[in-house]
Amino acid sequence: MVAVEFRFLAGRYHATPWDRHVNEGAVAWPPEPWRILRALISTWHHKVKWSEKHSKATMQGLTESLAQELPEYRLPPASHSHARHYMPPASPKESKPLVLDAFAAVDCREPLVVVWPTVELSAQQRTLLGDLLQVMGYLGRAESWIDARPLDHAPETNCRPMDFEGRGKRSALGGEPVTLLAALPPEEYARRRSQFLQDKGSAKRLAPTLPEDFLDALCVDTGTLRQLGWSQPPAARKVQYLRPVDALTPRRHVKRHPVRRNTTAVFVLTGKPLPRVEETVRIGELLRIAVLSRAKHRYGEHNIPAVFSGHGLVQNRPHRHAFYVPWDSNGDGYIDRLLVHVPDGMDAEQQRVLEALNRLWSRDGYEWRVLLEGISDSELAPELTGPSAVWVSCTPYLHPWHVKKRFTVQDQIRRECRARGLPEPSALESLAEVNVGKGRMRRPIHFRRFRSRRGLNQPDRLGSFWRLRFPEPIRGPLALGFSCHFGLGLFKPL
Repeated sequence: MVAVEFRFLAGRYHATPWDRHVNEGAVAWPPEPWRILRALISTWHHKVKWSEKHSKATMQGLTESLAQELPEYRLPPASHSHARHYMPPASPKESKPLVLDAFAAVDCREPLVVVWPTVELSAQQRTLLGDLLQVMGYLGRAESWIDARPLDHAPETNCRPMDFEGRGKRSALGGEPVTLLAALPPEEYARRRSQFLQDKGSAKRLAPTLPEDFLDALCVDTGTLRQLGWSQPPAARKVQYLRPVDALTPRRHVKRHPVRRNTTAVFVLTGKPLPRVEETVRIGELLRIAVLSRAKHRYGEHNIPAVFSGHGLVQNRPHRHAFYVPWDSNGDGYIDRLLVHVPDGMDAEQQRVLEALNRLWSRDGYEWRVLLEGISDSELAPELTGPSAVWVSCTPYLHPWHVKKRFTVQDQIRRECRARGLPEPSALESLAEVNVGKGRMRRPIHFRRFRSRRGLNQPDRLGSFWRLRFPEPIRGPLALGFSCHFGLGLFKPL
């Protein structure tokens, strides 16, 4: 038994099958037995015979032994790929020809093993084979760099020559046929040579391509063969092999990195006209509708994640689902950014839902384009996230409970902060109006303060503005009160 291991150091094997044009993009995979023998002979001539360590007779015996049997292969996973190159022309007046450089992409850590199951080599031949493989630089074209070595034990093969019995079993073996070029056994070559030379009319012309020595017959130049009309080398034969169906199937390798549970996605809102800041709660509702629509397509109508819908959450952990926050990022009074904030973070699938969002629409015919600006943690939108110790209202705060003598609006703000894990504000200042952009001062009554959903219990229908001062800087986004998940009760850091 003889086994040889090849590793493709550049991760590529470049070789065009016999009788195929390079621009067909075909790859001779597995490496043909003919090509392997010629690579050994080339290495012998260029690197080994000059050392005079091995005789030509030993090389002759090694070549004849390997040609006696068709090898089997252990093929690594590979993909059929190619590169395209415009080659420099011979004349400046000519256009640059386009050449396809096809190759098999192979993992450099996965070896290809060639096995001659019944071939037995002498000790001298095994030593010569080891020396040849040690200095062999490439297999196929010169860019197919290899590291080759003999093996003491052969692995199980998955690509074998087909005989007449195997042809009927190929479907059961689960493979596909492929034609490879292999050397004739020396005795078969001698018989074929004598047949060609019997024709005295062509014997003289063909004699240069039919040397008597088998080693020399494997060295005949391809150009000479073409010039004399040979369709294939006279010392070669075409054989059918059965290789795995997916031997050259293109594979897409995706690097999987740990996905952070990002909390915040920011979108750019475009379209004419842009909605005014006073319409914040309406745009917040439309944003939620659009996100739930995308989630429905990915998860199904009855499996929308609770972080988006707000339904089915743990009761003792309120406000852990998504906040849908429209806001004005440039201070012109028009909404041009959208923020989706999930305090507990989103997994990879949930983030893909937001990545698929591309528009908002309303029943009255308005439509806006939505472009994802980024998905990250809360630091993505510093205009809304701080940190800061002082926060001021952007939209009206609607207290979520009914006001009582001992449960004022200020008490409700403090209670909400405690429920969110925030420190209680050390100072609360009521504001009559806020600047929504370009000097436009607005009171709560100028804002839309009602959800489109009917039947909601809304203790506060007027709203109020506040400046909150905390004992230490906190991070946002900070939205409190009724409909805080739709943009009302939004505060910005100062």
